Amino acid sequence: MGEVETSGTVADALRHGAGLLRQDPRLAVVQAREVLAVSPHNPDAYRLLGAALRRTGEDEAAERAELDAISASVGDPGLIRAAEALLDNDLPVAERILRPHLHDRPTDVAAIRMMAELAARIGRYPDSETLLRRALELAPAFGPARANLATVLYKQNRPAEAIAELDRLPEAGEGAAGRHNLKAAALGRIGSYEEAIEVYKQVLADLPDQPKVWMSYGHALKTVGRQQDGIAAYRRALGLAPTLGEVWWSLANLKTVPFSDADVAAMEEALTRPDLAGEDLYHLHFALGRAHEERKDYEASFHHYAEGNRLRRAGFDIAEFETFIADSKRVFTAGLFEERAGQGCPEPDPIFVLGMPRSGSTLIEQILASHSQVEGTMELPDIPALARRLGLGKPGADGALYPECLADLDADALAALGREYLERTRIQRKTDRPFFIDKLPNNWAHVGLIRLILPNARIIDARRHPLDCCFSNFKQHYARGQGFSYSLDDMGRYYRAYVNLMGHMEAVLPTPPYRVIHERLIDDPEGEIERLLDHLGLPFEPACLRFHETERAVRTASSEQVRRPINRAGVDQWKPYEPWLEPLKAALGPVLDAWT
Repeated sequence: MGEVETSGTVADALRHGAGLLRQDPRLAVVQAREVLAVSPHNPDAYRLLGAALRRTGEDEAAERAELDAISASVGDPGLIRAAEALLDNDLPVAERILRPHLHDRPTDVAAIRMMAELAARIGRYPDSETLLRRALELAPAFGPARANLATVLYKQNRPAEAIAELDRLPEAGEGAAGRHNLKAAALGRIGSYEEAIEVYKQVLADLPDQPKVWMSYGHALKTVGRQQDGIAAYRRALGLAPTLGEVWWSLANLKTVPFSDADVAAMEEALTRPDLAGEDLYHLHFALGRAHEERKDYEASFHHYAEGNRLRRAGFDIAEFETFIADSKRVFTAGLFEERAGQGCPEPDPIFVLGMPRSGSTLIEQILASHSQVEGTMELPDIPALARRLGLGKPGADGALYPECLADLDADALAALGREYLERTRIQRKTDRPFFIDKLPNNWAHVGLIRLILPNARIIDARRHPLDCCFSNFKQHYARGQGFSYSLDDMGRYYRAYVNLMGHMEAVLPTPPYRVIHERLIDDPEGEIERLLDHLGLPFEPACLRFHETERAVRTASSEQVRRPINRAGVDQWKPYEPWLEPLKAALGPVLDAWT
């Protein structure tokens, strides 16, 4: 049996303790405590003590030692410099400090957490998750790392896992409000809006002066149809932060609440603030575009829409995306689908409603969700997530594996992907209805993947007049994911790519998507709804005509419109802006000619 070392340097004693940890953890405990008697703030000694106590089964004492190790590490001069670099967002400097530190002290939980934060800042969420799980393996009671893990899981569209981690943290204490806010957002992601509303109420009862929490609370209230309560929450947020642009845009995005002259003056005054920048700036421009549109001052309205789009535009390469569409047409041939007949997951549960954003897809979803056999969910991110994992990266980028890789997948792999999709989306299903809707418009770019992995799924292509659809996108500010919409030229070319690929898929698929023309649905709702239900193999139900009476959560920009009877308010909204739409018309080219 080893012996405790009581002479030599602290470093020698710690090395000896590490050897004892493998031979006899009880002696390692004694050795660590001997070091701490000499060096009472030594993080390495606390880490040794925690590891040794874990091995002897003394978990409560081990937890205290692990947390003491973290507290002691925070005072390390190198980590202080790394923390300062992170605070200044100087990530290269932080990395240059943290990497050698972790090379020498690979179990320093505080440093691991900092490296995880660095990885998350540059969007490397899987790496951040791995580091945080290692930190929690070493110190399970380290609450800040668990809270960080919940955030990283949420950002990877894994809200249920994020909630599970948050539920392991204390209800009160430092950072509790932030954790509750994250939990409410995650609950919204899985469709548990009423529970999310209760969490927001709890946060606001404790911290009533948080404008962004009032804003998030307003979002949740609006989603479940409590429009007036949502407006009141938005107004409360503006009372606390009059320049908070996202709240102004949220009011504009309801499209049912006119702005007063005082509102317009407040927004225009906010634009004069020298410290206003970033999201507040372009949100205000989009909101003012809506306000001037209400007043029929179309020149001023277009100016604000155009400025908001100019400020917002970044990072979308339309030529790269067109290459992706061309690659998809080469991969998805009639021969491929003939070869794969009978493969994939046979379950018929999903109904995909896809097409361009702002094409009437939310109306179709609301109509179908009013049927007794169909459950409405939300815009689910799961098909694009599967595509990314298969190698998408950036569409059209050199070396991209998707969609080419789909031609190489065998029957087992295709069936497994279909089953995985159904398992991933199960958390969104709150009823026992046999069918559910996935209404992510951009899934049109993945119709081939959908048909290969879920051959019996129904696919509905929602289509709207090119100018109405495209200009409606140009007026819309999206939180994320619609980078094509911030330029009239990009917008037109994207719409052309959509029509191009969908035309190809209609020609090569054994069961092509069913197309619903928005304008026809408005002009003949009963006939179009009967034909749609017949295509889906569903009996006609009068509730589908009274869709606006259906009470359910609706998250999209059309949430308030689908709570009213069908009307023509959205038809020809582009016409007053025609003097400024030549770039869009030119980009649409033959697609526009074919429609007219």
